Amino acid sequence: MSGLKLSWQAALALLFCVAAAIMLPLAGAAAPYSSGTTALIFVLAAGAALASALPLPNLISAAILFVGAHGAAWLLIAGITGNEGTARTSFFLLITAGWLLAWRCVTVLSVLRPVDRLANTLLRLLIPVIFGAWILILWEAITRGAGIPFVLLPPPSAIGVRLANSLPILWADVNQTIFKSVVAGYILGCGAGFATAILADRVPFLRRGLLPIGNMVSALPIIGVAPILVMWFGFDWPSKAAVVVVMTFFPMLVNTVAGLAASGHMERDLMRTYASSYWQTLFKLRLPAAAPFIFNALKINSTLALIGAIVAEFFGTPVVGMGFRISTEVGRMNIDMVWAEIAVAALAGSVFYGAIALVERAVTFWHPSVRGG
Repeated sequence: MSGLKLSWQAALALLFCVAAAIMLPLAGAAAPYSSGTTALIFVLAAGAALASALPLPNLISAAILFVGAHGAAWLLIAGITGNEGTARTSFFLLITAGWLLAWRCVTVLSVLRPVDRLANTLLRLLIPVIFGAWILILWEAITRGAGIPFVLLPPPSAIGVRLANSLPILWADVNQTIFKSVVAGYILGCGAGFATAILADRVPFLRRGLLPIGNMVSALPIIGVAPILVMWFGFDWPSKAAVVVVMTFFPMLVNTVAGLAASGHMERDLMRTYASSYWQTLFKLRLPAAAPFIFNALKINSTLALIGAIVAEFFGTPVVGMGFRISTEVGRMNIDMVWAEIAVAALAGSVFYGAIALVERAVTFWHPSVRGG
């Protein structure tokens, strides 16, 4: 027994498999699962739970858990598709068992320390992919198994089908919202906020006057500001870019001003002993010290910009755009299209944020938070 690798996830998954076997069948429809399929599901789930306790190398244990969890889940979802709303308690017990096995798989993968850099990178990507995949698997299993109405919550597979069939429409919306409104507003808002922060740092009067106003403007509801800016700048993308400018200007201003004050007095005194001018001190000491603050604002604004542009499109836009599509398709009860737009927005926001994070790591490689990561 001392050589066994016991885990509460595997033990609980095995217990759920036993309970599911007692409560068979898996569904109430006319035999959606054959006896062979049902047996295979139990073999995959229970077998992976038992095998994970054996004194095997961690990589082999993780592979067994991965195959058992995902194979059982795939068979369960494939069987319930077309028989929505007929799943019984044993179906949900086995899905839960698969989720626990995937949890155990991620736990085992987390303790691996590959020497090869490529393998380490792949491992760091695989763990969040498994975690995210199981969010979709549970979503799919619950919506199909419980027969949740399509209008309330469509399954991820239906959203994926709509996304694949609507690529031209989605591309036009992305072009209008992201490549026009978000990019223009983001560059103008962040650039203006950065320049104003430098000016406020140079002129103490502006710093004392602008920061309280910045806090006040940051608290303004976007739902109130957006229709006003749409009336001022028209229904096309410039009004959405103006909303993005308002949303990104003050986070950049506040963070940059705080970052410029981050350098220590000893470093500033050293620069003064070298007879450095204000601009030399700014570029060689204070801006490098402020870089983590500036990139923090850029990352915050990457999400704020997308949210602001989409919300602004609710109040007037040409017949294209992500916000326009969401509001229109909700009225038509095409909820799968709404979720497709949400998925595209989430993907675009993640890519935008990730790109800024990569640039941050390249620029601030000297910072302790980057060296330690």
